[in-house]
Amino acid sequence: MNKMNAVKFLLFLIPIFLFSCASREKIAYYQNIDQVLGSDSSVSFNTKLQPDDLLMIVVMAETQEAAAPFNLPSLLTQSTTELDNQQLRISSYLIDVNGDIQFPVIGSIHLGGLTRAEANAKLVEVLKKYITDPKINLRILNYKVTVSGEVLQPGIKTISSERITLIEVLAMSGDLTPYGKRDNIMIIREKDGKKEIGRVDITKADFINSPYYYLSQNDHVYVEPNKTKVNASAVGPNTGIIISAISLLLTVVALIIR
Repeated sequence: MNKMNAVKFLLFLIPIFLFSCASREKIAYYQNIDQVLGSDSSVSFNTKLQPDDLLMIVVMAETQEAAAPFNLPSLLTQSTTELDNQQLRISSYLIDVNGDIQFPVIGSIHLGGLTRAEANAKLVEVLKKYITDPKINLRILNYKVTVSGEVLQPGIKTISSERITLIEVLAMSGDLTPYGKRDNIMIIREKDGKKEIGRVDITKADFINSPYYYLSQNDHVYVEPNKTKVNASAVGPNTGIIISAISLLLTVVALIIR
């Protein structure tokens, strides 16, 4: 082997030592989707109200006068995000640490831990004592999820609906970077006042039956860096040393084969 071929051979080996090739099994999503869709298992999901949720609650009745005492004042303000028109902003109800809201006329009502349908039904039952055939429009105003780690656009994602999947939130974040671990995504969730940790492998399609397929409000999704990113971060600060070592190695090889 002459000097030039030896140098080329070493330059070819260096990237192999520094980086390992990613296999399809570590990158592709839903790899066993056919088997999973053929099974009978499924997950149902209903958002449950929790402390710090801001609720819009509108009470309707046969006459506006009958419902008025049970509605908070509303203001018509110019929207800062929509250029064309104005939007109606209705004062919200904050669920406190005990799961309660303070409702006009009635006072404290416990809604924490209830689904939206259950909260609607409870409010209708309470209001029947005061007005005939009440109707309720209730929604969460501050439904949000935090995404961090190896995604293209990390941050707090405000959700307009009350039902969203992990995959949808990752798509809102620009999807994972090539360095994100797809087989160990962490979801931090608060439930009944306690933090719980879930881990999801989105390369296996059976994660669609996981309790973390649908996200709850205030969930935190963290995408861990894979081995390539970890190794690259270690290489970065020591780039000068590595280059010096490679130069020395090439010099030694060149002297040996002269």
